[in-house]
Amino acid sequence: MQITVNMPNILAISNNNDILSSIVDILKLADYNVWEADNGKDGIIKARNLHPDLIVCALDSDIIDGYVVLKIIREHEALSFIPFIFVTEDDTPRNVRMGMNLGADDYITKPFSPSELLSALECRLKKAFKQQKYHIGHVATGVNESENSILPFSMSSFIGNRNSRYFRDRQKIYEEGEIPLNLYFIIKGRVKTFKSVEYRREFITGLQGEGDFLGHIALLNGGNYNESAEAIGDVILAIIPVSNFEEIISVSSHARRYFIQLLVRNLEKKEAQLLSIAFDSLRKRIADVLLDLNKVFNYDGIKFSRSNLAALVGVPKESFVRMLSEMRDERIVEIRDGIIYIIDNDKLLALQNDRRDNI
Repeated sequence: MQITVNMPNILAISNNNDILSSIVDILKLADYNVWEADNGKDGIIKARNLHPDLIVCALDSDIIDGYVVLKIIREHEALSFIPFIFVTEDDTPRNVRMGMNLGADDYITKPFSPSELLSALECRLKKAFKQQKYHIGHVATGVNESENSILPFSMSSFIGNRNSRYFRDRQKIYEEGEIPLNLYFIIKGRVKTFKSVEYRREFITGLQGEGDFLGHIALLNGGNYNESAEAIGDVILAIIPVSNFEEIISVSSHARRYFIQLLVRNLEKKEAQLLSIAFDSLRKRIADVLLDLNKVFNYDGIKFSRSNLAALVGVPKESFVRMLSEMRDERIVEIRDGIIYIIDNDKLLALQNDRRDNI
């Protein structure tokens, strides 16, 4: 099966909640991945950390207004190529000229229709993609690495037009100890990564969802997989051959930085997980896991087996079930048809500070 994966990442910045919600709703309905920032400072931080494919900015008045955001973005080497669209009520020639001089790619005037916003985005994304395709296609063989490594990195063009593969529930994607042949990108579904321990038990190292990569740690380390990956429910993955991954890493410093940041975040999560197992109470660890999984499952009930949940917490299944029953009796969670629903989020948040030893 081969599909086209068209999932550009858009950063929407606005200090007006109504405008931000409107932009986000329109973009999500058009199947874009959207990151939100409700002020200029947060927008700059997210742009630096996430490297979106396009930025929509609707900051009319703020300590850090839209012009300041644009100026900082354009002065940042790794972000300077990202298309930037202003959304504003003031489209006077003076303001338009100021924005264009700073490097804005387009202006949209409020009020705007969904078609206006989507048309502007599609136009700028296509232009950016063509420019990047041209640059990558014209890298001369004699160009040295310092010149070659400044090529921009676009997630949409890197993922697009890849072969994809369907995995059924509990099907292994790769196993611990295998030689990595591909990088995987989750188009649909969820995947658990885990290490096998004694007595056929599992220690779950992570739960990945749509938009996440799999296998990059082994590729960056240059060794075999140090954990296994298994589908949870129906999963569709985009398959990126090792050769393609190595090529983009070699020609783009932005791509290298992106995947190194993924590696660092992964290591930080695993370190936090081990520290939690070593020092936190069982109630706190379960609260942490349930709150995290509630986000992963889009606040629509945690559909995860008790064995998997216990492995994620790092305790025997019996201990997890006992504590989960206590939380149900305390009306913190509700269980229907095996699915866990959080009904008192405040109590669960309070349990994150629980230091009692309940194991």
